[in-house]
Amino acid sequence: MRIEPIPYEDLAPEIRARYDAGVAEGRYTMTAPLQVYAYAPAEAIAQDEAYRLTFRQGALGTRMEELLRLRSAQLNGCAPCASSRKDASITEDEVACMIAGPDESTLDARERLALQFMELMSERPHDIDDDTFIELAEHFTTAEIVELGMMCGRFIGGHRFTHALDIFSTAEPLLRYEPAASRA
Repeated sequence: MRIEPIPYEDLAPEIRARYDAGVAEGRYTMTAPLQVYAYAPAEAIAQDEAYRLTFRQGALGTRMEELLRLRSAQLNGCAPCASSRKDASITEDEVACMIAGPDESTLDARERLALQFMELMSERPHDIDDDTFIELAEHFTTAEIVELGMMCGRFIGGHRFTHALDIFSTAEPLLRYEPAASRA
């Protein structure tokens, strides 16, 4: 663990209330990463607000959102996020097939294309070209393409940072919790 999470009871009241609401609404299945983000209150609030406004709200639908979240977690080594589930329609076989490559018998064309776009954004963003957008436009509206790109970027960045934090390591934290630091 690189940064020790702020103890939940020591979180600022506004942040704790946001996280409690997020857990109750199904946005959050674990709070340890959030307890680290809370060291930067403005960032924690902004991240929570963006997620609150977009969670299960988009044109792509909740299943697509969850497929993208899970694939981003897989690609970016975020095991805790890869193991949590926020949409019961996604089977373990579908999750496993995303690692091996989208399987045409379980995922529809839009889902496969969205997951391919996630992989490009995560691993080879410079390979995204005009042809990529033309192919996306055959299956998605312009609004959905923008939502897809924004969602991929948000998930990729979040998963990479969570992975970098090594939240669930059993090692002693490199940076220990200090109450004064959490109020900065």
